[in-house]
Amino acid sequence: MYISLTNSPPDAAETRAPRGIRTVSSTVVTLGLVSLLTDISSESVSAVLPLYVTGMLGLSTIAFGLLDGLYQGVSALVRIAGGYTSDRLGRPKWVAFSGYAVAAAARVGLLFASSFAALSVVLTADRIGKGIRTAPRDALIAASSDPQNRGAAFGVHRMLDNIGAAIGPLLAFVILWLIPDGYDVVFAVSLSCAVIGLLILGILVPNVRTRPEAPERAARRRDRRDAWTTLRRGPFRRVLAAAGILGIVTIGDGFVYLALQGRNDFAAQWFPLLYVGTNVAFLALAVPLGRLADRVGRARVFVAGHVGLLAAYVVAALAIDDLVATLLCLAFLGAFYAATDGVLAALAADLTTPETRATGIAAAQTVVAVSRFGSAALFGVLWFAVGRETALVIAALVLAGAVVGAAIALRPVIRKAAS
Repeated sequence: MYISLTNSPPDAAETRAPRGIRTVSSTVVTLGLVSLLTDISSESVSAVLPLYVTGMLGLSTIAFGLLDGLYQGVSALVRIAGGYTSDRLGRPKWVAFSGYAVAAAARVGLLFASSFAALSVVLTADRIGKGIRTAPRDALIAASSDPQNRGAAFGVHRMLDNIGAAIGPLLAFVILWLIPDGYDVVFAVSLSCAVIGLLILGILVPNVRTRPEAPERAARRRDRRDAWTTLRRGPFRRVLAAAGILGIVTIGDGFVYLALQGRNDFAAQWFPLLYVGTNVAFLALAVPLGRLADRVGRARVFVAGHVGLLAAYVVAALAIDDLVATLLCLAFLGAFYAATDGVLAALAADLTTPETRATGIAAAQTVVAVSRFGSAALFGVLWFAVGRETALVIAALVLAGAVVGAAIALRPVIRKAAS
């Protein structure tokens, strides 16, 4: 893969480059480095948060459950607002910058928070920052990429992002191994990574505009009204429906890991590193599956990626050898994320205009986040009612039906991409 050294989107000459050459703007790579550092920051905290809350601070598991719910769900509430603001201002870099800055400020709060209320405020601020930055950042990636190569561009970004997600827990593990109860050191390192990422974004990422200048805006008002219509009906509405159908039957990775832990000694012994294994598989497959999406269609790869999730459910439910079962689950989960995360953002970018791109990406991501939140709650009740293996089998069967339903819903989008 060739990485362009220009910060501007590929022009027509680049589009006519020899077949087989893939160009990824340096803006995408720089944003990937920002995400790498930010994920080291956030995932190092996530890895120690359960022990810090229940062990160091002595709070109950109920308190941790509430904090974890805030950590997982708050960002979904502000994503559309972040995307809409980015579209209105036409300056996605600075909207994203504000989100990264809020999250960095929250890292300062971690150094002083020692109660449930204080931690709630800090974690809420961190997730609000994540919600604000995600869609504008993805809109900036889309604006800086050749439309023919968006899948690969998002794949490169997600690869770098998940390198950070793998390094973060390992870094926290090493710090606590060298300095028992060294949570403040983890939080200080987390803050340092967040600040460095923020500086790279502010200094090195160009201020790409996604909204026309004032003289052009009056002539394009009708186009913008038409563009907003695409978010409410047509192909984009089908993408939202498919994302919601599949999201509501996507249980959290933690349930899969708990199923493995309850069945074999290997997963129980190495439980803290299972998240790292999934991220390693994700980063290894993000670019190849992004390229595949560019060639065969992003909607097709997005749906097919859920077959990997289905395989992970089946493997977790069946009695397979310890090491084999664990490694297969991690590989299938990594493939699922590589085929869906960046690919969905690229698909949303394809079906929107520059004036509505960030809002469209945010809408798709919000549908996924909210539906997965509901899925996790429902699956927890199902696990309690019928047991681990039966619950996973039921989830696999329902997911298989959802994959078929999503494929039917996206059939016009798939056909249009193929034509």
